[in-house]
Amino acid sequence: MTGPPIHELHFDDAPNVDTVPGPKSERLLQRQREVDSSAVAYPNNIPIALDEARGATVRDVDGNTFLDFFAGIGVLNVGHTNPYVMEGMYEQAEKFVHTVDFPTEARLDLIEALEERAPGDLAGNSRVVFGGPTGSDAIEASIKLAKYNTGGNGLLAFRNAYHGATSGAMSLTANKGFKEHYTPLLPDVVHAPFPYPFQQNKDPEEAVEDALEQVRATLLEPYGGLANPAGIFVEPIQGEGGVVVPPQGFLQGLRDIADEAEVPLVFDEIQVGFGRTGEWWASEHYDVTPDVVTSAKALGGNGLPLSCTIYHEDLDTWGPGDHAGTYRGNVPAMRAGLRAIEYIEGNDLLAHATEMGELIRSRLREVAEDNPQVADVRGEGLFVGAEFVDEQGNVTEAGDIVADVQQYCYEHGLLVWKAGQYGNVLRLLPPLVVTEDQVETGLDIIADAIAEVTSATATQ
Repeated sequence: MTGPPIHELHFDDAPNVDTVPGPKSERLLQRQREVDSSAVAYPNNIPIALDEARGATVRDVDGNTFLDFFAGIGVLNVGHTNPYVMEGMYEQAEKFVHTVDFPTEARLDLIEALEERAPGDLAGNSRVVFGGPTGSDAIEASIKLAKYNTGGNGLLAFRNAYHGATSGAMSLTANKGFKEHYTPLLPDVVHAPFPYPFQQNKDPEEAVEDALEQVRATLLEPYGGLANPAGIFVEPIQGEGGVVVPPQGFLQGLRDIADEAEVPLVFDEIQVGFGRTGEWWASEHYDVTPDVVTSAKALGGNGLPLSCTIYHEDLDTWGPGDHAGTYRGNVPAMRAGLRAIEYIEGNDLLAHATEMGELIRSRLREVAEDNPQVADVRGEGLFVGAEFVDEQGNVTEAGDIVADVQQYCYEHGLLVWKAGQYGNVLRLLPPLVVTEDQVETGLDIIADAIAEVTSATATQ
Protein backbone atom coordinates (compact mmCIF):
# COMPACT_ATOMS: atom_id res chain seq x y z
CA MET A 1 0.00 0.00 0.00
CA THR A 2 1.18 3.52 -0.85
CA GLY A 3 0.20 6.33 1.53
CA PRO A 4 -2.81 6.14 3.85
CA PRO A 5 -5.64 3.71 2.97
CA ILE A 6 -8.65 5.28 1.31
CA HIS A 7 -10.94 4.97 4.34
CA GLU A 8 -8.66 7.37 6.27
CA LEU A 9 -8.85 10.19 3.73
CA HIS A 10 -12.31 11.64 4.41
CA PHE A 11 -14.28 13.70 6.91
CA ASP A 12 -16.09 11.16 9.07
CA ASP A 13 -19.34 13.12 9.38
CA ALA A 14 -20.28 13.39 5.68
CA PRO A 15 -23.03 13.92 4.78
CA ASN A 16 -24.07 16.30 7.51
CA VAL A 17 -25.94 19.44 6.48
CA ASP A 18 -28.17 21.94 8.18
CA THR A 19 -29.47 24.93 6.25
CA VAL A 20 -27.89 25.39 2.84
CA PRO A 21 -26.63 27.76 1.83
CA GLY A 22 -25.79 28.91 5.36
CA PRO A 23 -25.27 32.56 6.34
CA LYS A 24 -21.49 32.55 5.84
CA SER A 25 -21.89 30.96 2.40
CA GLU A 26 -24.55 33.52 1.53
CA ARG A 27 -22.18 36.36 2.39
CA LEU A 28 -19.38 34.94 0.26
CA LEU A 29 -21.73 34.19 -2.61
CA GLN A 30 -23.01 37.76 -2.51
CA ARG A 31 -19.45 39.08 -2.33
CA GLN A 32 -18.59 37.00 -5.37
CA ARG A 33 -21.54 38.39 -7.30
CA GLU A 34 -20.30 41.90 -6.55
CA VAL A 35 -16.65 41.48 -7.57
CA ASP A 36 -16.23 38.35 -9.70
CA SER A 37 -16.88 37.88 -13.40
CA SER A 38 -20.40 37.44 -14.68
CA ALA A 39 -19.05 34.33 -16.42
CA VAL A 40 -19.00 32.47 -13.07
CA ALA A 41 -21.36 29.52 -13.48
CA TYR A 42 -21.13 26.70 -10.95
CA PRO A 43 -22.42 28.58 -7.87
CA ASN A 44 -25.58 29.34 -9.82
CA ASN A 45 -26.44 25.64 -9.63
CA ILE A 46 -24.78 24.64 -6.36
CA PRO A 47 -24.63 27.71 -4.07
CA ILE A 48 -21.79 26.69 -1.80
CA ALA A 49 -18.66 28.40 -0.44
CA LEU A 50 -16.04 25.83 0.41
CA ASP A 51 -13.75 25.92 3.43
CA GLU A 52 -11.85 22.61 3.36
CA ALA A 53 -11.96 19.19 1.74
CA ARG A 54 -10.62 15.68 2.25
CA GLY A 55 -10.89 12.60 0.09
CA ALA A 56 -14.41 12.37 -1.29
CA THR A 57 -15.83 14.93 1.17
CA VAL A 58 -15.97 18.71 1.34
CA ARG A 59 -17.00 21.16 4.05
CA ASP A 60 -18.43 24.62 3.51
CA VAL A 61 -17.75 27.75 5.55
CA ASP A 62 -20.87 27.09 7.65
CA GLY A 63 -19.66 23.63 8.70
CA ASN A 64 -21.97 21.65 6.40
CA THR A 65 -20.20 18.51 5.18
CA PHE A 66 -20.96 16.93 1.80
CA LEU A 67 -20.13 13.79 -0.09
CA ASP A 68 -18.47 14.87 -3.33
CA PHE A 69 -19.56 12.91 -6.43
CA PHE A 70 -18.32 15.75 -8.65
CA ALA A 71 -14.57 15.91 -7.85
CA GLY A 72 -13.98 19.21 -9.61
CA ILE A 73 -15.28 17.77 -12.92
CA GLY A 74 -13.08 14.71 -12.61
CA VAL A 75 -9.95 16.57 -11.52
CA LEU A 76 -9.54 15.03 -8.06
CA ASN A 77 -9.22 11.36 -8.93
CA VAL A 78 -7.17 10.56 -5.81
CA GLY A 79 -9.38 12.79 -3.66
CA HIS A 80 -9.07 16.22 -2.13
CA THR A 81 -5.79 16.97 -0.33
CA ASN A 82 -4.53 13.39 -0.58
CA PRO A 83 -1.68 13.36 1.99
CA TYR A 84 0.66 11.26 -0.13
CA VAL A 85 0.25 13.60 -3.10
CA MET A 86 0.41 16.74 -0.99
CA GLU A 87 3.66 15.59 0.63
CA GLY A 88 5.36 15.29 -2.75
CA MET A 89 4.00 18.64 -3.89
CA TYR A 90 5.20 20.44 -0.74
CA GLU A 91 8.66 18.87 -0.95
CA GLN A 92 8.99 20.06 -4.53
CA ALA A 93 7.56 23.53 -3.89
CA GLU A 94 10.15 24.17 -1.20
CA LYS A 95 12.92 23.57 -3.77
CA PHE A 96 11.59 25.39 -6.86
CA VAL A 97 8.31 25.78 -8.73
CA HIS A 98 8.74 27.03 -12.29
CA THR A 99 11.31 25.81 -14.83
CA VAL A 100 9.78 26.35 -18.33
CA ASP A 101 11.12 23.21 -20.06
CA PHE A 102 14.50 22.78 -18.41
CA PRO A 103 14.97 19.18 -17.25
CA THR A 104 14.04 18.25 -13.70
CA GLU A 105 13.69 14.88 -12.07
CA ALA A 106 9.98 15.48 -11.52
CA ARG A 107 9.41 16.32 -15.19
CA LEU A 108 11.34 13.37 -16.55
CA ASP A 109 9.93 10.93 -14.00
CA LEU A 110 6.38 11.90 -14.94
CA ILE A 111 7.09 11.67 -18.67
CA GLU A 112 8.54 8.19 -18.22
CA ALA A 113 5.60 7.11 -16.07
CA LEU A 114 3.12 8.33 -18.69
CA GLU A 115 5.08 6.72 -21.50
CA GLU A 116 5.05 3.38 -19.69
CA ARG A 117 1.28 3.58 -19.18
CA ALA A 118 0.33 5.01 -22.56
CA PRO A 119 -2.45 3.05 -24.28
CA GLY A 120 -1.69 0.15 -26.59
CA ASP A 121 1.26 0.50 -28.90
CA LEU A 122 2.01 4.02 -27.67
CA ALA A 123 3.65 2.48 -24.60
CA GLY A 124 7.36 2.41 -25.36
CA ASN A 125 6.93 4.41 -28.55
CA SER A 126 5.72 7.83 -27.47
CA ARG A 127 6.80 11.35 -26.63
CA VAL A 128 5.19 13.81 -24.21
CA VAL A 129 4.86 17.57 -24.65
CA PHE A 130 3.64 19.91 -21.92
CA GLY A 131 2.05 23.19 -22.90
CA GLY A 132 -0.34 25.47 -21.06
CA PRO A 133 -2.09 24.39 -17.87
CA THR A 134 -5.54 23.45 -19.20
CA GLY A 135 -7.10 20.66 -21.21
CA SER A 136 -7.82 23.15 -23.97
CA ASP A 137 -4.07 23.75 -24.26
CA ALA A 138 -3.50 20.03 -24.79
CA ILE A 139 -6.12 20.02 -27.55
CA GLU A 140 -4.49 23.04 -29.19
CA ALA A 141 -1.16 21.20 -29.13
CA SER A 142 -2.73 18.13 -30.74
CA ILE A 143 -4.27 20.27 -33.51
CA LYS A 144 -0.90 21.87 -34.20
CA LEU A 145 0.82 18.48 -34.16
CA ALA A 146 -1.68 17.01 -36.63
CA LYS A 147 -1.38 19.95 -39.00
CA TYR A 148 2.40 20.06 -38.74
CA ASN A 149 2.76 16.38 -39.64
CA THR A 150 0.16 16.13 -42.39
CA GLY A 151 0.32 19.54 -44.03
CA GLY A 152 -3.48 19.49 -43.94
CA ASN A 153 -5.89 21.81 -42.21
CA GLY A 154 -9.23 19.96 -42.17
CA LEU A 155 -10.33 18.55 -38.81
CA LEU A 156 -13.01 15.95 -38.18
CA ALA A 157 -14.74 15.95 -34.79
CA PHE A 158 -18.11 14.70 -33.57
CA ARG A 159 -21.53 15.98 -32.68
CA ASN A 160 -22.22 16.18 -28.97
CA ALA A 161 -18.47 16.65 -28.32
CA TYR A 162 -16.71 18.97 -25.90
CA HIS A 163 -12.98 19.69 -26.29
CA GLY A 164 -12.43 23.03 -24.55
CA ALA A 165 -12.88 26.78 -24.62
CA THR A 166 -9.90 28.19 -26.53
CA SER A 167 -10.29 28.95 -30.22
CA GLY A 168 -9.09 25.69 -31.75
CA ALA A 169 -10.61 23.51 -29.04
CA MET A 170 -13.88 25.40 -29.32
CA SER A 171 -13.87 24.77 -33.06
CA LEU A 172 -13.92 21.04 -32.33
CA THR A 173 -16.61 21.43 -29.66
CA ALA A 174 -20.10 20.81 -31.00
CA ASN A 175 -22.18 23.05 -28.72
CA LYS A 176 -23.50 25.84 -30.95
CA GLY A 177 -24.60 28.09 -28.11
CA PHE A 178 -21.21 27.81 -26.44
CA LYS A 179 -19.36 29.17 -29.45
CA GLU A 180 -21.88 31.21 -31.47
CA HIS A 181 -20.61 34.57 -30.16
CA TYR A 182 -17.01 33.77 -31.15
CA THR A 183 -17.29 32.75 -34.77
CA PRO A 184 -15.57 32.53 -37.13
CA LEU A 185 -13.36 29.91 -35.55
CA LEU A 186 -11.09 27.46 -37.39
CA PRO A 187 -12.19 26.76 -40.95
CA ASP A 188 -12.76 23.26 -42.34
CA VAL A 189 -14.00 21.55 -39.20
CA VAL A 190 -16.63 18.90 -39.86
CA HIS A 191 -18.73 17.28 -37.13
CA ALA A 192 -19.80 13.71 -37.85
CA PRO A 193 -22.44 11.85 -35.83
CA PHE A 194 -21.25 10.03 -32.72
CA PRO A 195 -22.96 6.65 -32.15
CA TYR A 196 -25.54 7.31 -29.45
CA PRO A 197 -27.95 4.36 -29.61
CA PHE A 198 -30.31 5.65 -26.92
CA GLN A 199 -31.07 9.04 -28.45
CA GLN A 200 -30.75 7.84 -32.03
CA ASN A 201 -33.19 4.99 -31.35
CA LYS A 202 -30.87 2.54 -33.09
CA ASP A 203 -29.35 -0.75 -32.10
CA PRO A 204 -25.61 -0.42 -31.32
CA GLU A 205 -24.40 -2.06 -34.52
CA GLU A 206 -26.54 0.21 -36.68
CA ALA A 207 -25.43 3.32 -34.79
CA VAL A 208 -21.76 2.41 -35.30
CA GLU A 209 -22.24 1.53 -38.97
CA ASP A 210 -24.05 4.79 -39.74
CA ALA A 211 -21.50 6.93 -37.89
CA LEU A 212 -18.51 5.28 -39.55
CA GLU A 213 -20.15 5.56 -42.96
CA GLN A 214 -20.32 9.33 -42.61
CA VAL A 215 -16.76 9.59 -41.31
CA ARG A 216 -15.51 7.50 -44.21
CA ALA A 217 -17.44 9.57 -46.72
CA THR A 218 -16.16 12.85 -45.30
CA LEU A 219 -12.52 11.81 -45.38
CA LEU A 220 -12.27 9.41 -48.30
CA GLU A 221 -14.98 9.98 -50.91
CA PRO A 222 -14.17 12.35 -53.80
CA TYR A 223 -17.10 14.60 -52.92
CA GLY A 224 -16.78 14.15 -49.14
CA GLY A 225 -16.17 17.88 -48.64
CA LEU A 226 -13.03 17.91 -46.48
CA ALA A 227 -10.30 18.65 -48.99
CA ASN A 228 -7.13 18.53 -46.89
CA PRO A 229 -7.77 16.50 -43.73
CA ALA A 230 -5.30 16.70 -40.85
CA GLY A 231 -6.82 14.49 -38.18
CA ILE A 232 -9.75 12.84 -36.40
CA PHE A 233 -10.50 14.10 -32.88
CA VAL A 234 -12.76 12.11 -30.57
CA GLU A 235 -13.56 11.49 -26.91
CA PRO A 236 -13.43 7.71 -26.33
CA ILE A 237 -16.42 8.32 -24.06
CA GLN A 238 -18.18 11.65 -24.38
CA GLY A 239 -18.29 13.63 -21.15
CA GLU A 240 -20.17 16.93 -21.33
CA GLY A 241 -22.29 15.36 -24.05
CA GLY A 242 -23.81 13.05 -21.45
CA VAL A 243 -21.44 10.17 -20.63
CA VAL A 244 -22.09 8.66 -24.05
CA VAL A 245 -20.34 5.29 -24.33
CA PRO A 246 -19.80 4.27 -27.97
CA PRO A 247 -20.52 0.63 -28.82
CA GLN A 248 -17.66 -1.71 -29.59
CA GLY A 249 -16.40 -1.33 -33.14
CA PHE A 250 -16.61 2.45 -33.37
CA LEU A 251 -13.12 3.38 -32.19
CA GLN A 252 -11.59 0.51 -34.16
CA GLY A 253 -13.47 1.75 -37.22
CA LEU A 254 -12.00 5.22 -36.70
CA ARG A 255 -8.56 3.68 -36.37
CA ASP A 256 -9.00 1.91 -39.71
CA ILE A 257 -10.28 5.04 -41.47
CA ALA A 258 -7.49 7.20 -40.04
CA ASP A 259 -4.93 4.71 -41.35
CA GLU A 260 -6.53 4.68 -44.78
CA ALA A 261 -6.73 8.48 -44.90
CA GLU A 262 -3.19 8.79 -43.51
CA VAL A 263 -4.18 11.18 -40.73
CA PRO A 264 -3.58 10.90 -36.97
CA LEU A 265 -6.31 9.65 -34.68
CA VAL A 266 -6.48 11.85 -31.57
CA PHE A 267 -8.20 10.65 -28.37
CA ASP A 268 -9.31 13.36 -25.93
CA GLU A 269 -8.85 11.62 -22.56
CA ILE A 270 -8.90 14.83 -20.53
CA GLN A 271 -11.99 13.88 -18.51
CA VAL A 272 -12.13 10.10 -18.95
CA GLY A 273 -8.42 9.32 -18.58
CA PHE A 274 -5.97 8.94 -15.71
CA GLY A 275 -7.78 5.97 -14.18
CA ARG A 276 -11.31 7.30 -14.05
CA THR A 277 -12.89 4.45 -16.04
CA GLY A 278 -11.03 1.66 -14.26
CA GLU A 279 -8.25 1.67 -16.85
CA TRP A 280 -5.53 4.25 -17.20
CA TRP A 281 -7.17 5.36 -20.46
CA ALA A 282 -10.76 4.87 -21.60
CA SER A 283 -9.55 3.69 -25.00
CA GLU A 284 -8.15 0.59 -23.29
CA HIS A 285 -11.71 -0.70 -22.92
CA TYR A 286 -11.73 -0.95 -26.71
CA ASP A 287 -8.14 -2.14 -27.27
CA VAL A 288 -7.54 0.64 -29.80
CA THR A 289 -4.31 2.61 -29.99
CA PRO A 290 -4.54 6.29 -30.96
CA ASP A 291 -1.72 8.31 -32.47
CA VAL A 292 -2.22 11.11 -29.94
CA VAL A 293 -3.73 11.28 -26.44
CA THR A 294 -4.52 14.49 -24.57
CA SER A 295 -4.51 14.60 -20.77
CA ALA A 296 -5.20 17.26 -18.13
CA LYS A 297 -7.66 17.52 -15.19
CA ALA A 298 -6.47 14.69 -12.88
CA LEU A 299 -2.96 14.79 -14.36
CA GLY A 300 -1.91 17.42 -11.78
CA GLY A 301 -2.60 14.99 -8.95
CA ASN A 302 -4.38 17.22 -6.45
CA GLY A 303 -5.95 19.91 -8.61
CA LEU A 304 -2.80 21.68 -9.73
CA PRO A 305 -3.15 22.83 -13.36
CA LEU A 306 -1.18 20.66 -15.77
CA SER A 307 -1.81 19.30 -19.24
CA CYS A 308 0.11 17.24 -21.72
CA THR A 309 -0.14 15.64 -25.13
CA ILE A 310 1.20 12.11 -25.55
CA TYR A 311 1.93 11.14 -29.14
CA HIS A 312 3.66 8.47 -31.21
CA GLU A 313 7.36 9.11 -31.62
CA ASP A 314 6.98 9.07 -35.41
CA LEU A 315 5.07 12.36 -35.06
CA ASP A 316 7.92 14.01 -33.15
CA THR A 317 8.92 16.22 -36.05
CA TRP A 318 8.78 19.59 -34.30
CA GLY A 319 11.90 21.67 -34.04
CA PRO A 320 12.90 23.62 -30.93
CA GLY A 321 10.18 26.12 -30.02
CA ASP A 322 7.66 24.86 -32.59
CA HIS A 323 5.31 24.31 -29.64
CA ALA A 324 5.78 26.43 -26.54
CA GLY A 325 4.10 27.70 -23.41
CA THR A 326 5.26 29.56 -20.33
CA TYR A 327 3.61 27.15 -17.89
CA ARG A 328 5.04 23.92 -19.28
CA GLY A 329 7.33 23.73 -16.26
CA ASN A 330 4.92 23.49 -13.30
CA VAL A 331 7.19 21.18 -11.33
CA PRO A 332 5.03 20.77 -8.17
CA ALA A 333 2.16 19.67 -10.42
CA MET A 334 4.44 17.18 -12.15
CA ARG A 335 5.57 15.75 -8.81
CA ALA A 336 1.94 15.62 -7.66
CA GLY A 337 0.95 13.83 -10.87
CA LEU A 338 3.63 11.22 -10.34
CA ARG A 339 2.56 10.76 -6.72
CA ALA A 340 -1.04 10.29 -7.89
CA ILE A 341 0.06 7.52 -10.27
CA GLU A 342 1.92 5.84 -7.41
CA TYR A 343 -1.09 6.17 -5.10
CA ILE A 344 -3.51 4.76 -7.67
CA GLU A 345 -1.32 1.74 -8.33
CA GLY A 346 -0.25 1.25 -4.72
CA ASN A 347 -3.88 1.10 -3.59
CA ASP A 348 -5.28 -0.83 -6.58
CA LEU A 349 -7.65 2.02 -7.40
CA LEU A 350 -8.23 0.96 -11.02
CA ALA A 351 -9.90 -2.24 -9.80
CA HIS A 352 -11.67 -0.28 -7.05
CA ALA A 353 -13.03 2.22 -9.60
CA THR A 354 -14.34 -0.67 -11.69
CA GLU A 355 -16.04 -2.27 -8.69
CA MET A 356 -17.56 0.98 -7.38
CA GLY A 357 -18.74 1.98 -10.84
CA GLU A 358 -20.51 -1.35 -11.29
CA LEU A 359 -22.15 -0.87 -7.89
CA ILE A 360 -23.37 2.63 -8.80
CA ARG A 361 -24.80 1.55 -12.15
CA SER A 362 -26.44 -1.50 -10.57
CA ARG A 363 -28.14 0.65 -7.94
CA LEU A 364 -29.28 3.19 -10.54
CA ARG A 365 -30.77 0.42 -12.68
CA GLU A 366 -32.68 -0.82 -9.64
CA VAL A 367 -34.02 2.70 -9.16
CA ALA A 368 -34.97 2.81 -12.84
CA GLU A 369 -37.20 -0.25 -12.42
CA ASP A 370 -39.58 1.85 -10.30
CA ASN A 371 -38.89 5.17 -12.04
CA PRO A 372 -39.26 4.87 -15.83
CA GLN A 373 -38.09 8.46 -16.24
CA VAL A 374 -34.59 7.08 -15.58
CA ALA A 375 -34.37 5.79 -19.14
CA ASP A 376 -30.72 4.78 -19.58
CA VAL A 377 -27.80 4.09 -17.24
CA ARG A 378 -24.29 3.84 -18.68
CA GLY A 379 -20.60 4.46 -18.16
CA GLU A 380 -17.30 2.79 -17.34
CA GLY A 381 -15.69 2.73 -13.91
CA LEU A 382 -16.41 5.88 -11.93
CA PHE A 383 -17.65 7.73 -14.99
CA VAL A 384 -21.40 7.27 -14.77
CA GLY A 385 -24.41 8.80 -16.49
CA ALA A 386 -28.14 8.33 -15.97
CA GLU A 387 -30.28 9.79 -18.74
CA PHE A 388 -33.76 11.03 -17.91
CA VAL A 389 -36.88 11.50 -20.02
CA ASP A 390 -40.13 13.27 -19.22
CA GLU A 391 -43.44 11.45 -18.76
CA GLN A 392 -43.92 11.38 -22.53
CA GLY A 393 -40.48 9.85 -23.07
CA ASN A 394 -38.86 13.04 -24.39
CA VAL A 395 -35.24 13.86 -23.64
CA THR A 396 -35.57 17.52 -24.63
CA GLU A 397 -37.88 18.37 -21.73
CA ALA A 398 -36.18 16.37 -18.95
CA GLY A 399 -33.51 18.86 -17.93
CA ASP A 400 -35.65 20.27 -15.13
CA ILE A 401 -35.94 16.81 -13.59
CA VAL A 402 -32.17 16.45 -13.34
CA ALA A 403 -31.83 20.01 -12.02
CA ASP A 404 -34.33 19.18 -9.27
CA VAL A 405 -32.50 15.92 -8.47
CA GLN A 406 -29.26 17.89 -8.22
CA GLN A 407 -30.91 20.40 -5.89
CA TYR A 408 -32.34 17.67 -3.64
CA CYS A 409 -28.94 15.99 -3.42
CA TYR A 410 -27.26 19.28 -2.52
CA GLU A 411 -29.79 19.94 0.24
CA HIS A 412 -29.15 16.46 1.63
CA GLY A 413 -25.37 16.56 1.54
CA LEU A 414 -24.36 15.15 -1.85
CA LEU A 415 -22.75 17.08 -4.70
CA VAL A 416 -23.61 15.80 -8.19
CA TRP A 417 -23.62 17.37 -11.61
CA LYS A 418 -25.51 17.19 -14.87
CA ALA A 419 -24.54 16.83 -18.52
CA GLY A 420 -26.00 16.26 -21.98
CA GLN A 421 -27.10 18.71 -24.61
CA TYR A 422 -30.48 19.02 -22.87
CA GLY A 423 -29.09 18.89 -19.33
CA ASN A 424 -31.03 15.65 -18.86
CA VAL A 425 -28.14 13.40 -17.79
CA LEU A 426 -27.15 12.98 -14.16
CA ARG A 427 -23.34 12.71 -14.25
CA LEU A 428 -21.45 11.10 -11.38
CA LEU A 429 -17.68 11.55 -11.07
CA PRO A 430 -16.69 10.46 -7.55
CA PRO A 431 -12.99 10.41 -6.69
CA LEU A 432 -11.44 6.99 -7.17
CA VAL A 433 -10.90 6.90 -3.39
CA VAL A 434 -14.64 6.87 -2.62
CA THR A 435 -15.50 4.06 -0.22
CA GLU A 436 -18.25 1.49 -0.62
CA ASP A 437 -20.12 2.95 2.36
CA GLN A 438 -19.97 6.40 0.78
CA VAL A 439 -21.24 5.02 -2.52
CA GLU A 440 -24.17 3.33 -0.78
CA THR A 441 -24.99 6.48 1.19
CA GLY A 442 -24.78 8.65 -1.91
CA LEU A 443 -27.00 6.30 -3.91
CA ASP A 444 -29.57 6.28 -1.11
CA ILE A 445 -29.76 10.07 -1.42
CA ILE A 446 -29.98 9.88 -5.22
CA ALA A 447 -32.71 7.23 -5.04
CA ASP A 448 -34.72 9.38 -2.63
CA ALA A 449 -34.19 12.41 -4.84
CA ILE A 450 -35.41 10.62 -7.96
CA ALA A 451 -38.45 9.22 -6.16
CA GLU A 452 -39.45 12.62 -4.79
CA VAL A 453 -38.80 14.58 -7.98
CA THR A 454 -40.51 12.15 -10.36
CA SER A 455 -43.46 11.80 -7.95
CA ALA A 456 -43.85 15.57 -7.82
CA THR A 457 -43.63 15.74 -11.62
CA ALA A 458 -46.37 13.12 -11.98
CA THR A 459 -48.78 15.12 -9.82
CA GLN A 460 -48.32 18.37 -11.72
